[in-house]
Amino acid sequence: MEKRILGSTNFEVSVIGFGGIPLQRVDESMAMELISTAYENGINFIDTARGYNQSESLIGHALELIGREKFYLATKSAKRDYDGILEELEISLNQLKTSYIDLYQFHNVRDFEQLDQILSDKGALKGVKEAREKGLVRQIGITSHSIEVLSKAIDTGEFSTIQCPYNPVERQAEELFEKAKKMNIGVIVMKPLAGGAIRNGELALRFIINNPNISVVIPGMDTLEQVSTNASVGINRRELTEEEEKKLFEEANSLGTEFCRRCGYCLPCPQGIDIPTQFLLEGYFTRYDLKEWAKTRYDAMEKKAAHCIECGRCEDKCPYNLPIRKMMKKVVDVLG
Repeated sequence: MEKRILGSTNFEVSVIGFGGIPLQRVDESMAMELISTAYENGINFIDTARGYNQSESLIGHALELIGREKFYLATKSAKRDYDGILEELEISLNQLKTSYIDLYQFHNVRDFEQLDQILSDKGALKGVKEAREKGLVRQIGITSHSIEVLSKAIDTGEFSTIQCPYNPVERQAEELFEKAKKMNIGVIVMKPLAGGAIRNGELALRFIINNPNISVVIPGMDTLEQVSTNASVGINRRELTEEEEKKLFEEANSLGTEFCRRCGYCLPCPQGIDIPTQFLLEGYFTRYDLKEWAKTRYDAMEKKAAHCIECGRCEDKCPYNLPIRKMMKKVVDVLG
């Protein structure tokens, strides 16, 4: 597995990391197998968050048996204030069954107002820096879907790493990555498959890690096949051929701009609708010619797009500012 230095942290991390979001869909036994297989394939970086439900506790259980020292462990909190961040840090330490976190990140900082709150005298950064002095945290990072927010954040000199989406559809961060590299700031890539919208996963990962400004990419994984396939990209890195690049970008261009990345920030829906799954099934029906498969699963759902009352709460929480209500109407037009 190819290793890269994560900016000024000097952590030597595997270029393919382990994204912890999907772990909340598996049990303890499978989580153990997934993380053990990741280690066997050279993966040594795990990223999770307080907001990923039981992901932290599953990782903690696995590392307690496999060995905490085998991985660089990163987690995140959406708290912006001093007291809130310290409360969440304590929970993360307990859930992860560890005495320290290698990289503690401020999760999904959406705008300058939130960044300013974190940096304020009574903000979350003060709490995390105090925790770092006590050895509870080794390095501090920030994640966002906003290039402008991350650019301003790294100018402060307070953060060792940034994390943001990057894939063949979303390439707007490339200049930011160059800036970060020059400043010796580690770059962590999330949403490498655009939330599962890109089916040519191997090609997408190869495209991403061939960018020298990127330190590590963290695809979410919840099957052993995914772990082995994703790890192989970092074990046998090679450039895309012209034919492969054409194939990848034809798919990327077909997605347009209004598509769901399945981050789940829109949930829970007051009507109980699994919003990302509505868009996933609509995509399988319209883009991937799995009409019968998608329609059968859609019809079997108790709550679906047709039950949307257009309250708009989901749109307030979407980091991509998607017109979810309009998109739900499209699902109804396609699937009923």
